[in-house]
Amino acid sequence: MFKKILLVLVVITLVSCNATKTPIKTSKSTTSTTKKATVKSKSTKVYKPVVSAKSNTATRSNTSNEVIESTSRTIVSNDVIGDYILRFRNIAMSNMKVYGIPASIILAQGILESGAGRGDLAQTANNHFGIKCHAGWTGDSVKHDDDASQECFRKYTAAEESFKDHATFLTGRSRYSGLFTLDKDDYKAWAKGLRKAGYATDPRYPDKLISYIERYDLGQYDAMVLGNKYIPLDNNSIIRTTNTAIVYNPNNTYHEVQKGDTLYSISKKYNLLLADLKLKNNLSENIISIGQRLIVN
Repeated sequence: MFKKILLVLVVITLVSCNATKTPIKTSKSTTSTTKKATVKSKSTKVYKPVVSAKSNTATRSNTSNEVIESTSRTIVSNDVIGDYILRFRNIAMSNMKVYGIPASIILAQGILESGAGRGDLAQTANNHFGIKCHAGWTGDSVKHDDDASQECFRKYTAAEESFKDHATFLTGRSRYSGLFTLDKDDYKAWAKGLRKAGYATDPRYPDKLISYIERYDLGQYDAMVLGNKYIPLDNNSIIRTTNTAIVYNPNNTYHEVQKGDTLYSISKKYNLLLADLKLKNNLSENIISIGQRLIVN
């Protein structure tokens, strides 16, 4: 009898042990599942949105944004204005040579009238100078609110066409003829003359143009065309594209510094000794900047 009771107790004990093992096993499985979910969650956090180069460029400036108001209200940074100047400076200098309009004035008007290329008319119609249709215009056009509602503005297939039309617009109208009696390096007189001739109704128009010219050293492009030595203004300008000790000479051959260029690579490209290249350009160090023009002939 005693043995039977003992056997029953052993069986009960074994059953009880097996019953408690099941939740322990389940608990381990649950823990394992939780760990796997945690690992997956950590892995997901690694994938972050990629910031585009354009977005990074727009935010790297340490200066505050600027509001440009002309045919539209546009908010731009120094980087945007700087890129605009670098993009259109050669066209401005070419138009100065052909039509006699200071490159500094062309660029300043382009910045102001187009919001440095970001304004509504520049984006929708490639119109960088706010030129309205006027009598005799047979090209494409767009409607845009300005002095009055839904006025007619000229539309171009490319920005370069707008720059050319701006030049022919000024040279082809008698009311602007007085401008061409002014010195080509007198940007202040040109800015005031444009307002007086009726190019813009804003009484502060000349001051705005002069401000852009002086803040961004746009007078250097006039000097390059005229072959004059240019002394930069002490204004911490973000655009430095010429060596101030060099006088532009149309008979020389120039190399415009691109991203990745070094004085050594440029000297090799033009079969020059590094010392000769530095001597030609009055350089005492090996420091150059993108957009800088170097004499290489």
